[in-house]
Amino acid sequence: MSVQTSERLSGKLEPTKNGSTYIDPKGLEWEKSQFEKIWKKVLYQNEAAGEMTVLLKFEPGAVLPFHKHPEIEQSWVLEGSFYDHDGICRAGEFVWRKSGSLHETKSDEGCVLLAIYRKPNIFFNHTAGFSNN
Repeated sequence: MSVQTSERLSGKLEPTKNGSTYIDPKGLEWEKSQFEKIWKKVLYQNEAAGEMTVLLKFEPGAVLPFHKHPEIEQSWVLEGSFYDHDGICRAGEFVWRKSGSLHETKSDEGCVLLAIYRKPNIFFNHTAGFSNN
């Protein structure tokens, strides 16, 4: 048994008050992103570190322009589908992208996805990082 576990069982550790932040995404309004046909609901953001967890909604025909991932990006598709040159990710599926990877993302039918960024994307020929706007 670890020291932390034995201390907790002996009552020496207490839960951190207000250590959890609960978010109900249904209560958040969709915000327009800087990209046409793409909306967002920010669930978590640490601007200083560049971290963000966000629900993204792509309308049918939306294109997230060519960009670079400075750190890994993780996406879980909740509805619809989106794709890039490597493949398609449909509802219930998950894709992650390597640090330094480059691509453009499209959705013909539209989609809603949960995206987790460690650093903002770097866009070419567009405004700065998606997660900053």
